[in-house]
Amino acid sequence: MQESLARSPGTGPGSGPGGGSRLLDRVLGGIERAGNRLPHPFFLFCGLFVLLGAVSSVLAAIDADVAVPGSDEVLEVKGLFTGEGLQWLLENLIPNFTGFPSLGTVMLMMMAVGVAERTGLLETVVRATIARAPARWLPYVVAFVACQGHVMSDISILVIPPLAALAFRSAGRNPVAGLIGGFACTCAGYAAGFIVGSLDALYVGITEQATAVLPIGEGAPTHILVNYFFTAAASAVLGALGGFLIDRVLEPRLPQPDDEAAELASDGVTTEVTAIQKRGLAVTGIALAVYAAVVLVGWLIPGSPLRGEGGALVQSPVMSGIVPILFVAFLLSGIVYGLTVRTLTKAEDVPKLMAESVTSMSSYIVLIFAIAQVIAVFNWSNVGTLLAVKAAALLEDIGLTGFTGIVLFVLLVTLLNLFITSGSALWSLMAPVFVPTFMLLGMEPALTQAAFRIGDSATQMITPMNPYLFLTLALLRRYEPSAQLGTLLSRLAIFVVPFLIAWLAVLGIFYGFDLPLGPGADIHMP
Repeated sequence: MQESLARSPGTGPGSGPGGGSRLLDRVLGGIERAGNRLPHPFFLFCGLFVLLGAVSSVLAAIDADVAVPGSDEVLEVKGLFTGEGLQWLLENLIPNFTGFPSLGTVMLMMMAVGVAERTGLLETVVRATIARAPARWLPYVVAFVACQGHVMSDISILVIPPLAALAFRSAGRNPVAGLIGGFACTCAGYAAGFIVGSLDALYVGITEQATAVLPIGEGAPTHILVNYFFTAAASAVLGALGGFLIDRVLEPRLPQPDDEAAELASDGVTTEVTAIQKRGLAVTGIALAVYAAVVLVGWLIPGSPLRGEGGALVQSPVMSGIVPILFVAFLLSGIVYGLTVRTLTKAEDVPKLMAESVTSMSSYIVLIFAIAQVIAVFNWSNVGTLLAVKAAALLEDIGLTGFTGIVLFVLLVTLLNLFITSGSALWSLMAPVFVPTFMLLGMEPALTQAAFRIGDSATQMITPMNPYLFLTLALLRRYEPSAQLGTLLSRLAIFVVPFLIAWLAVLGIFYGFDLPLGPGADIHMP
């Protein structure tokens, strides 16, 4: 999609009018050219694997070692391209891949979420939420719903902006504000949300592997809900901020498209929720409420096997097994809705939809194979430990041991995100070094993961490496045929800094008051 739209007349860098636009176009053009020179993430990790193997072998040849702070243990660096290393690789190539934590978790979540998506449940929820919002509060509802969009994966970027545009038009407001605001809030709030999805599973699997670099990482909370309190709070703040920016900053500055253009742009898009779909939502809501009540009662009653040792609620099978619980919740919701609205007509449809969801993940599975090998070499060779100890010492020497260090990490992620838009690829590159680095500075892996979420979201909307940017431009041109890339970017730019500051402010509150980021996931290491 990016390739075809980026090359269409007037959509690429350099097409905007005016001196400021030309400067912006040159900057974005440079980012696009640099990003296009990067290899496919699979080959990027293959190259990193070779480089890591060479570096570890050289360090092993000179007998490099690393003393782990807080223990008397001294670890020797082991070389991959040695007899020992090649033997380890042959024995562990498959276990590195099949044992990668996020692989099974993400596939399980995708199978269930895929059923909910393909039966039409998720899109109907979005339509029902946006369509019923009063005109006055519509920008805030769109922004809040957009900040939950990651549960639909990238489909949210295809669904929410055009639906928001139509809802704005139906309410007598500027549809362009809905389109651009919906896109901006979906991108900038992508890693937030009250609803747990496959993105959370993807992040935490990589984090779990990175904690193994250091012995002190044993026992650190790395379940799928480690950032839940933070992301839920952030989505509320970002939703309110996004609604304000759409309502008070973006919409008043937009030209009103003519009725004919708006009519053509809305063709084929509808916010209507039919009677059968409303019934489906009602029945699904009842089924989900009953399921949640059963789980909650089974968790809270004294002596329940779902409680942990000594009757603990947080350190319990419910928390450690939250993925299967969520799997059943999404699967149950999708099946009940599908049977009600007749998008599911026979039992065989359920495994078929689950299989289609897994098929759509094929490129992710291939990438995980390369990522798993790189992270495994980081851990086995002790190069990751060496880098973490050196990086932590450097940060201590220059005094960046607190929240300032976290902020600089966020800014680094924000910059790299302009070039590497794949969250899994970028986090896999950064986690093996920065998770143990901040652990040595006394910070939990959950905090580093939360900080990464911020940088991975804030600049997604303006990077030319995001193919959905050009899709949004194509949709914008239906309302404004003369719109250029600079036109769209200038309107999106108003969201970037406020969202970044809001994200950081929420994290700063959690850090300053030492609030848990999720169940059992504190800010500081014990």
